[in-house]
Amino acid sequence: MDWVIGLVPGGKQNFNSCLIIVDRFSKSMRCLPSHKEDTAMDSALLFWNNLISTCGVPKIIIRDSDPKFTSEFWTNLYDMVVTKLAFSTAYHLQTDLLAERMIRTMEDILRRFCDYGMEYKDHEGYTNDWVTLLSAL
Repeated sequence: MDWVIGLVPGGKQNFNSCLIIVDRFSKSMRCLPSHKEDTAMDSALLFWNNLISTCGVPKIIIRDSDPKFTSEFWTNLYDMVVTKLAFSTAYHLQTDLLAERMIRTMEDILRRFCDYGMEYKDHEGYTNDWVTLLSAL
């Protein structure tokens, strides 16, 4: 689980970052638009509303030492749902190669897409807004 930050604001809520969650078991990935300014509480609610409420509680969550992940709120959330916390260092491939590689690939895709240019919407409703197209990635 990690953030891609510094994206061009997109969507109706002007999201400027993306929380990427990788499931090692199914090898699937969820990309959740968020704001760089989100607090630990906002991040925990994003995680709860988009992952725990739909997929259930994971047994282990591997994450780096981002301050949003190490806050007291996250620790309390993990205690409430009885999830084991596993810390890793940033870009430490031996700990979590799959997640780091998927996150790096997704970050590359998002950055290239956001650098493409101005937002447009054609007469058929197609758009290049990264938030709108995130579910297709």
